[in-house]
Amino acid sequence: MKHVLDVGQCPPDHAAIRALIEGHYQAQVTQTHLPGDTLAALRGGSFDLVLVNRKLDADYSDGLDVIRQIKADKQLKHVRCMLITNYPEHQQLAIAAGAELGFGKLEFDLPQTRERLAAILGD
Repeated sequence: MKHVLDVGQCPPDHAAIRALIEGHYQAQVTQTHLPGDTLAALRGGSFDLVLVNRKLDADYSDGLDVIRQIKADKQLKHVRCMLITNYPEHQQLAIAAGAELGFGKLEFDLPQTRERLAAILGD
């Protein structure tokens, strides 16, 4: 079973991401809300993928900063991350920070989104 950490989503978006991941892959989704609890969860568990909202719902902090913190940490830099955003320019910034190409909330049902997830989570 694969493990996904969903970071900074509001309850409806988290439910949609959880349904997408758990409905199509042998994966379990855990949620965190802020940078501190995200880093603690990553240090305390094993995750195959981290999905980070562009703006964290709890405090509106920048999801790109969370990705940068993960990638700057020697213990965590190997963890694969994707930014959840509809804005291509933010996807490019996330890739430059070390993330995989992510997807937007309007793209949950697109085949290319499922292909990107399948590359990490399996079919």
